[in-house]
Amino acid sequence: MQLYNQYCNGMLTVALRFVGDTMEAEDIVQEAFIRAFSKLDQYKAEVSFGAWLKRIVVNRCIDVLKSKRQRLIELEENHLNVVDSDYETEWLVEDDITIDAVKLAIEQLPEKYRYVVMLYLIEGYDHQEISEILNISEVASRTQLSRGKQKLQVALKTEKNGTRS
Repeated sequence: MQLYNQYCNGMLTVALRFVGDTMEAEDIVQEAFIRAFSKLDQYKAEVSFGAWLKRIVVNRCIDVLKSKRQRLIELEENHLNVVDSDYETEWLVEDDITIDAVKLAIEQLPEKYRYVVMLYLIEGYDHQEISEILNISEVASRTQLSRGKQKLQVALKTEKNGTRS
């Protein structure tokens, strides 16, 4: 019960960021705790219990979101361009952009970009971890992050005189 009380609210916040529905997020967290407690013997303490549990929650969120989709659009790796790694460090938005505006813009991204952007920028996973979670290559992770950031920048530009600048 102590582990549950310690991690419940944090895991609920993570699930809410993905699914956006409180009741569904609560279900996901409950399922994640059940899964974690039933597989406690597989926990090897290579990472903190919280990080291990968070991975279970994120995977469950993605499973739920994938199962809701009516069509799965596969992005073939041969259509991906290699991303310039310098671009990752050069990502700026205007100072007057609020966190709520960023969250809203992330929610509006196409799914393939939204997951990578959320996992990288919000959850703090690296490309190797994202590739394992989403079952894509690291190149695909980097490319989808780059494209997601580009779409975010466009969405976050403030409107001036009725047009985007």
